[in-house]
Amino acid sequence: MTTQTAEEKRPISGNLAENERFFKDNVGLNTSFDLGIRKVYILDFQVNMYFLNGLCDTNYIVEILKKITSINDNEVDHTKFKEILENRIVNQSVQKIKTLDEVVDQVLSGLIVFLIEGSDYGLVVDVRSYPGRQPAEPDTEKIVRGARDGFVENIIVNTGLIRRRIRDERLRYKMMKIGERSKTDVCVAYIEDVADPGLVETINKELETIKIDGITMADKSVEEFLVKQGYNPYPLVRYTERPDVAANHLLEGHVLIIVDTSPSVIITPTTFFHHVQHAEEYRQAPAVGTFLRWVRFLGIGASIFLLPLWFLFVLEPSLLPEKIAYIGPAEQKNIPIVVQIFLADFGLEFLRMAAIHTPTSLSTAMGLIAAALIGQIAIDVGMFVPEVILYVAVAGIGTFATPSYELSVANKIARLVLLVAVAVFKQEGLIIGCTLFLLFLVSIRSLNTPYLWPFLPFNAKALWQIIIRTTVPGAKLRPSIVHPQNVKKQSN
Repeated sequence: MTTQTAEEKRPISGNLAENERFFKDNVGLNTSFDLGIRKVYILDFQVNMYFLNGLCDTNYIVEILKKITSINDNEVDHTKFKEILENRIVNQSVQKIKTLDEVVDQVLSGLIVFLIEGSDYGLVVDVRSYPGRQPAEPDTEKIVRGARDGFVENIIVNTGLIRRRIRDERLRYKMMKIGERSKTDVCVAYIEDVADPGLVETINKELETIKIDGITMADKSVEEFLVKQGYNPYPLVRYTERPDVAANHLLEGHVLIIVDTSPSVIITPTTFFHHVQHAEEYRQAPAVGTFLRWVRFLGIGASIFLLPLWFLFVLEPSLLPEKIAYIGPAEQKNIPIVVQIFLADFGLEFLRMAAIHTPTSLSTAMGLIAAALIGQIAIDVGMFVPEVILYVAVAGIGTFATPSYELSVANKIARLVLLVAVAVFKQEGLIIGCTLFLLFLVSIRSLNTPYLWPFLPFNAKALWQIIIRTTVPGAKLRPSIVHPQNVKKQSN
């Protein structure tokens, strides 16, 4: 029905039987158990209420029905029946609609619609009550100090969590529906006098051109239409489940995309360095936040380069200074070192997948079995040398220290590619591989945003704020990469 043009959409008929027949033929009334109709008579006029069980709050509906049926006891003027009915609907959101296609969309979204005998319009009342959980701290973005609320699968709750932190009259929420069949609610959020109008327009146009049956994978489906990532493993948008992080990016000039049924929000545009920051850095003193940031950078660097560099030293021990020659393997096994590294690295990935699918009560026991039994026995029987387990474990910890899950997986792929390059070409392979890796990151653009900004293209002030966690009073300018309309964060 959403594919029809405005001229083809069927208008609401004053004959309620025709409207009911449309619902039976096209929507499944009397076939789908959750789609219902309630017929009442008010001042000798028939009123049909269409609803969907499971997405409506029954208590609200009962109160509304009580109010409108009480008209029969208190009113006698039939000439103003429609005005009286609309006035008696006790709800803050009551709108008029003109077509049956709109009626279907609203009912299937969880709203109720009143169709009145002899009237060519319907009254839409918002009584939605979507099933879902209450806001809780996200598992993927935990912090030591700070707010514990997180986004949930309800888009209304999520917009409210952001509005609670930004009570600015210029905060805009533009809602649209995506999916010919799913009709999923998608909201574009931005601050009108801060965000780049061109960016907002681009995002709106890209979202409006999405043609698909449904976006059941929610924000991830939207992302693939928006940035057209293809098989590039590096994330081109940032996800967050924290309202404080989302609100902070709005104030910097970013545009958010909120998708119903998803507990995470898309932040656009983003660079590589947006994915390596964490809320914990801003919940501690600037010096502590800077220390945490450097440790995190060190872990991310280790997750990419530690294993290829160590493997190069194994292949060419002459590159090692005598004082650190002990880092090489003390003994050789029948299995080549590169095969050992790949087996151990894939073993860590198996454990990660197993942890996701293992009940929480059993995951600890699984980890102990993997660490104490599998790793040690693999060394004892001669499959691995101890150094392989050590360096794979350090690289794995660096992977887990990466704030963005998507970035950590992309870095693991890059690490494996560098290992292959070193295994084939040795020293030249590492140098050429790292160079191509850097050039690849430089070539990436997300919504026309350079991926390695502010490193390339170079911006000294912005890069300083990446390296050092500056104080809040000291951060007076918004990032230039988002082209904000209002550059200053604070008025003089």
